[in-house]
Amino acid sequence: MRAVSVNSPDTQLRDLARLRRVRDRIDRDYAQPLDVEALAQGVHMSAGHLSRQFRLAYGESVYSYLMTRRIERAMALLRRGDLSVTEVCFEVGCSSLGTFSTRFTELVGVPPSVYRRDAAGEAEGMPSCVAKQVTRPIRNREA
Repeated sequence: MRAVSVNSPDTQLRDLARLRRVRDRIDRDYAQPLDVEALAQGVHMSAGHLSRQFRLAYGESVYSYLMTRRIERAMALLRRGDLSVTEVCFEVGCSSLGTFSTRFTELVGVPPSVYRRDAAGEAEGMPSCVAKQVTRPIRNREA
């Protein structure tokens, strides 16, 4: 029987598969209440190990990744123009309008209300798949 060390290729592959499941869950369930502890339990890892490995694999924290997904979805909803900023905030799973607005401004460069006003005219005639790619938030302030 072969002993498996902590840093063996088998362990690394298993951890990467778990991290991918966590990332997929965030992508799918971004609007649900998610925290590192619950995500870690879902893949049978400790919260600390998940946090460290996620940052190593993807270059950002679990929370930052979750907020980026939420902000991306919020941008799409704001471009539609039929929901208020407060409605969009809650629709994407944020529970605090202040935190949502702060994170949105950090990632996008303008407050959500300004983005909503300006995006309404810019997005007309542009396919949503193109608008999503062109307006994707870039996380460079946390690097």
